[in-house]
Amino acid sequence: MSVFSKVRVLNNIPQKVFLAAQGGNFEYHRNQHSGGRNDEGGKKWMCGGLAAGVGVAALWWGVSQSNKWGVSQSNELQAEAENILAIAGRREEGLQEFSIEEVGSHDCIENRVWVTYKGGVYDITDFIPQHPGADKLLMAAGGSVEPFWRMYAVHLNNEVIYGMLEKYRIGNLKQADVESQKASLKASDDPFANAPKRHPALLINQAKPFNAETPLAIITDSFLTPSDLFFVRSHLPIPDIDPAEYELEVGGVGCSDLTLSLEDLKKLPKHTFVASLQCGGNRRLEMKTMKNLKGLSWRGGAIGNAEWGGARLVDVLAAAGFTEEKSPEARHVIFEGLDTDPANSPFGASIPIEKAADPRGDVLLAYEMNGEPISRDHGYPVRVVVPGVIGARNVKWLGRIEVSEVESDSHWQQNDYKGFNPSVDWDTVDFSKSVAIQDMPVTSSIASCKTDPATGDLLLSGYAWSGGGRKILRVDLTPDGGKTWTQAHTLVQDSARHPRHWGWTLWEGRVSGEGVEEVWSKAVDSNYNVQPESFENIWNLRGVLSNAYCRYKVNR
Repeated sequence: MSVFSKVRVLNNIPQKVFLAAQGGNFEYHRNQHSGGRNDEGGKKWMCGGLAAGVGVAALWWGVSQSNKWGVSQSNELQAEAENILAIAGRREEGLQEFSIEEVGSHDCIENRVWVTYKGGVYDITDFIPQHPGADKLLMAAGGSVEPFWRMYAVHLNNEVIYGMLEKYRIGNLKQADVESQKASLKASDDPFANAPKRHPALLINQAKPFNAETPLAIITDSFLTPSDLFFVRSHLPIPDIDPAEYELEVGGVGCSDLTLSLEDLKKLPKHTFVASLQCGGNRRLEMKTMKNLKGLSWRGGAIGNAEWGGARLVDVLAAAGFTEEKSPEARHVIFEGLDTDPANSPFGASIPIEKAADPRGDVLLAYEMNGEPISRDHGYPVRVVVPGVIGARNVKWLGRIEVSEVESDSHWQQNDYKGFNPSVDWDTVDFSKSVAIQDMPVTSSIASCKTDPATGDLLLSGYAWSGGGRKILRVDLTPDGGKTWTQAHTLVQDSARHPRHWGWTLWEGRVSGEGVEEVWSKAVDSNYNVQPESFENIWNLRGVLSNAYCRYKVNR
């Protein structure tokens, strides 16, 4: 069977499914979250969905359409999805042969954009407007897509993406050029090859770029999360920076250009405080049980608590001559990291000037974590810590600070980490209509549930946290679906006061265990904000701000 016939069903997948496949990961785990939560030793299972880097989106869509197509057609789709990895880029007899020079002449829209993958040649001109990263895709024009797929690893082994690519197949690459490209790719460096060694206890959600979380079974064992067990959120390859050569650039509105070395930063007054960092998608997997969505399947361990040490942002801005009084037009402070993509564009984010320039905002240029130099995974040698704010604004490997009249134009500020109402889907979403997330809402999670052998009661423990400097007042628990409630009897907290309480709260509680199948938790913060009851009415297509009641399945 030809390549073209193999992908005939894949090519009928709607565009919104393909776009979601760029970053989706719909893996359901029967461990903590299966219509609720249970112990981590539970059985793991896969349900149809979009899996970044795994690419079962075609299967999911086919199953969802089985009532229209019938079971045999759905099974056919599954079989073809499994085969596409083997046939994509394979030499196809009877197609025209092109040299690498001929492909190279098609390097812009005006000349038609051609790319190669293994032995295949593809004219992707008509596809470019549909691609969410069109500017990055154009960088591959006239050459191979393989080096870029190594960088954006979500594409690798993704049946949906491979199937869509084959739709634009126009010929074969001459065999001599295929061999030449193989040798070149073999000699090229894997951008992720120089990654640091990680602790084996971390639960990996994505290998490249590396994204992993703290197991819930151990997350409450220490008030300060050890660096090696602190969750890791990466968007790009991790840079390896020589501290002796490190430089931080500071500039923008109201600032004299300033360049600081690591030693320069250490000469400024050192400040330390305890703060939790949380990924914007933490507890996303629980939201996914309501309805499929796009994003890594964070279980609940994409949060950690540490003591951070470093120089205050306000002191650095003052060293550059900035004052709000002299520069009222300043509205944002932009941070850029030293981690870059193939176009040499850095990871970037920004925060409002009201947070950045306020000494009580406690924004820190941190070079220490729990009394030790920050590790590479967490931003060595310097990262921003913006306490109380979504993790994406806490830029690692900090390379530049800019005071600006406008917020960062980075992808992660403009086209990600924003919230939408539950009816917005990938056909109707407009990221320009939503405000970038800053302060995080109140949340809690049940991490452990044990039975008291003397009484039969359930002994519960977990964490709670609220952004914006709000302190946790209490954690409420119910064993009967909300008919009766009790409070956690122990709260372990930092001594900082509202509205500068940046750390999490570890809690312990007890509920009656007789006949109980599920326990719920909800936290209340110092503004009396309370978690929403269910994910149904806070569901959003990116799975961010996932803070509904935690519903823990009790194992017997």
